[in-house]
Amino acid sequence: MVSTDRGDLTRTAILALLGTVGPLSRSEIARRLDLSPATVTQLTRELMGHGMLEELDLKPSRGGRPAVRLGLVGSAGRALGVKVTADHLVLVDVRLDGEVLGSWERPFDPSAPDALDALAGAISSVVAESSADERTPPLLGIGVGVPGSVDDQAAGTVNAPTLGWRAMAVGDWLRRRLELPVLVENDVNALAAAERLYGRGRTHRDFLVVTIGRGVGAAIVADGRVYRGARGGAGEFGHLPVDPGGPVCGCGARGCLEAYVGAAGLLASARARNVHLDLPALGRAAAGGDAGAREVFAEAGAILGRATAGLINVVDPEVVVVLGEGTADWPLWRASFDAALRAQLYPGRRDISVEVESWDDTSWAQGAAALVLATPFDAAGAAGEQGRLVRARLIGATP
Repeated sequence: MVSTDRGDLTRTAILALLGTVGPLSRSEIARRLDLSPATVTQLTRELMGHGMLEELDLKPSRGGRPAVRLGLVGSAGRALGVKVTADHLVLVDVRLDGEVLGSWERPFDPSAPDALDALAGAISSVVAESSADERTPPLLGIGVGVPGSVDDQAAGTVNAPTLGWRAMAVGDWLRRRLELPVLVENDVNALAAAERLYGRGRTHRDFLVVTIGRGVGAAIVADGRVYRGARGGAGEFGHLPVDPGGPVCGCGARGCLEAYVGAAGLLASARARNVHLDLPALGRAAAGGDAGAREVFAEAGAILGRATAGLINVVDPEVVVVLGEGTADWPLWRASFDAALRAQLYPGRRDISVEVESWDDTSWAQGAAALVLATPFDAAGAAGEQGRLVRARLIGATP
């Protein structure tokens, strides 16, 4: 039996596949997503019932009965995705078929007393702008990705030290201000949802997403579902203990992985080598052959490689996807990361593929939008009242 809770992204993976490659037959969908024909038949029937898929022309065959191709009804709905950072917001408008209709960037100060008012105001202005054309698909809801732990997507209470937020009622505040369904999630988990729908994760049901940049994060996708843990805090990879006598981390503990390989850790390592540069300049210096700068990235790569090997040994994924603004300097990390990773991997896992994707801030926001696009299939009710409201908006807008 196929799981139907919010974490199960298989239905939305079908939508994303069709949105990416165009109409396909049921057998082609089953082959590309490694699903059984019976599962694909069941799920596509549900999607057609929701008005999201339609049968198109027949695909010619060399013998036997021609296969009916299925295509997306992209106009069935759309979602607005919002990525919250320490100094700005990224917002994207995404159709059910994965097509990005528009993107925006707005300044943002999470430490301001009126931060949630400012967040609601920025979203409201984009909602108005994106909905101005009456031909635009109906808006199903808002997805918000934050760099911290979230108790539950439907409730949306956030603890995010990098934003200075503690028990911040983001979801409740935005729902009251916007009068729209709102789902809030850890940004790396949201990114994993986008990767499952639009990226390399489309063809893998078990994979890891590791992000490097200002901080370090991870998301675990197991059997096609993002694993959140008991309190929504799974994936805090940056706070894996590396050395109890190490530098103080932003979380208050000593020797966390992030304290070594996050942006602040890299700069501290550079200063210890008498290299006083900002991060972009540090990367340029290393690329230009500066020995001290190169040592910074080589050391960080080895530390990250060992930590990632430990995570792989525990969860046994098919593939690891590395993302984040830090990937701009990945050639400087790669050699030491690969050597440390392979040396620490359990036998039989040393051939695992590590895929490094180019970075784009809109990827975070697409993940947040994917939270909403997956919600209509929450038959088990894990998204609570917000899921019911999203489904009501979808069903009310489609035949």
